[in-house]
Amino acid sequence: MNLPYNLGIGSAVQTGYKYAYENGYDIAIQFDADGQHNPDDLYKIIKPIAEDECDMVLGSRFTEKTAYKGSISRRIGIFYFTALLKVLTKQTFMDPTSGYRAINREVITIFAHNYPKDYPEPEVLIHLKKKKLRINEISVNMQERQGGQSSITPFKSAYYMIKVSLAILMQKIVKG
Repeated sequence: MNLPYNLGIGSAVQTGYKYAYENGYDIAIQFDADGQHNPDDLYKIIKPIAEDECDMVLGSRFTEKTAYKGSISRRIGIFYFTALLKVLTKQTFMDPTSGYRAINREVITIFAHNYPKDYPEPEVLIHLKKKKLRINEISVNMQERQGGQSSITPFKSAYYMIKVSLAILMQKIVKG
């Protein structure tokens, strides 16, 4: 799928979900192209969806001890969003910023019609929990980025945390 120009992460991912929706997919997978996500784990994240154990599977770097470390700013952000989401949803997400995900048809439909434009990973978790959808987190093997460059610089990390926090809190306040 080619996009005419850089639409940002949220719009690019939503384009994929719209494609899955319009073509009748029952399962969709979100998978980063920078070499972090191990394709050997695809079966692990698809299986709980296929067996109707949950509506979304989140591939986690941290549910089990792994070699993955990540930058200090990334670890701080993950810790922060884990705590914020636990307070707001009563569920602990060990890796709420992970982009390695599988979703079922119901979530494909939701995301095809409504998906955050900037830094969507933590925000969609609260959106789905408010809809009483089931989210499981499973351990996957992730490596440090193998190519490309993160769009989140140290300065953007602080901006990211503030912006996403406000979006999450507004979603919680405005929509119940």
